[in-house]
Amino acid sequence: MKTSRSTRRVDDGAPWPVIVVATLTIVFFALPFIGLLGRTPWSDLFDVLGESRVRTALWLSIRTSVTSASASLLFGVPLAWVLARGRFPGRSAVRALCTMSMVLPPVVGGVALFFSFGRQGVFGRFLDDWFSFQFTFSVWGVILAQTFVAMPYLVLTVEAAIRQADARYEDAARSLGGSRWYVFRRITVPAIRPALVAGVVLAWARALGEFGATITFAGNFPGTTQTMSIATYLALDTDAREALVLSVVMIATSFAVLFGLRDRWMGAATGTTR
Repeated sequence: MKTSRSTRRVDDGAPWPVIVVATLTIVFFALPFIGLLGRTPWSDLFDVLGESRVRTALWLSIRTSVTSASASLLFGVPLAWVLARGRFPGRSAVRALCTMSMVLPPVVGGVALFFSFGRQGVFGRFLDDWFSFQFTFSVWGVILAQTFVAMPYLVLTVEAAIRQADARYEDAARSLGGSRWYVFRRITVPAIRPALVAGVVLAWARALGEFGATITFAGNFPGTTQTMSIATYLALDTDAREALVLSVVMIATSFAVLFGLRDRWMGAATGTTR
């Protein structure tokens, strides 16, 4: 059977206009990083990273981002399951509400947190009056802000995987007497494990790079709420050399995370493999 020239062209590769536009887009994304890497004082890299305030900000970012990713896992997986398998009125509105912080300007998210969980906020005042506890200007405020912004990345990733998982295995396990909790632990979770890993890592990376909501809600106190992102922003006004080095560290971390998630994890999260 003969194959037409047009069919062979589609099968052999993309048309040249598509390749040209794609190449220009790649260049568009690459140029800012090339410019930054070209201006980075590599000889001062270890000197900057060895400064106490930089190490403190880095350690704080690691601790808070890991805690935020853990909280996202604990609360986000049940939410993803409900959004994927639940049948209730207003499910689309609930999904929009729980993932809205992905598209909100981070500063707006910080303002919302401040007037909700701040010391004089709608809910924060009760925490202060009843338990003498406040989120604002504390490490717990950093974790709350990071979790608020990062959790939707895990929720959407895991929800997509649960939707695409074959529910027949779960039905078979329940028909054999397995409880819902048993089926969730032994059938559902193993089936979505790659997406679960991808979601946790994406949530962690987003929490690590969070800036706007954190500085608006938790403030900027070295050793307490000053994360790497905040330290990088402040360094622009005082020491461009330090800002460049910190930016390179953040870029390298983000690139390593996304590169590590290629094909295997991201393909599994979307139901494809390569």
